[in-house]
Amino acid sequence: MKELASGCRLRLAEERDVPALEVLIPRSARALQVPHYRPEQIEAALGPVFGVDRQLIQDGTYFVVEMSGRIVGAGGWSRRRSLFGGDEGRTREDDMLDPGRDAARVRAFFVHPDQARRGLGRALLEASEEAIVRARFRRIELVATLAGEVLYAACGYRVTERGEIDLVGGLRLPVVWMRKEVG
Repeated sequence: MKELASGCRLRLAEERDVPALEVLIPRSARALQVPHYRPEQIEAALGPVFGVDRQLIQDGTYFVVEMSGRIVGAGGWSRRRSLFGGDEGRTREDDMLDPGRDAARVRAFFVHPDQARRGLGRALLEASEEAIVRARFRRIELVATLAGEVLYAACGYRVTERGEIDLVGGLRLPVVWMRKEVG
């Protein structure tokens, strides 16, 4: 557990946090993604792209930020192959990555709209990067939403590709693949 200057505390997520995350994620996406995506794109992405990934919690690589006992932010990293998506989007076992050969993944960052732009995303990213370095990874990859690209760029990530994720109903979600060297 880490106390943050904002009166919040950062800790590893636990299975008991899933119901709160299931509320936070859509609230965050529906409010903070609006300048970049149409409502129908956001709704189609809820679940398969923007959703709880219990594997991250089970692996001990997902963090939450609490304020007055309420989860107001979440995000983490993974030593598994998937770059994004929640439980709903998983179709098979997610293979483990090799720190000597592969890049760790930064995954699933969501902040309560009332707490946006107060340093919670950065605190989650710093905790993730510290854990990634301890796990001996030398590179990090992520798939950023257009809303998240600014944070990641400010933290030293560089764009490697721009593209889209296919969603149901023929919709597509523009995203940015980014990378950073660490360790």
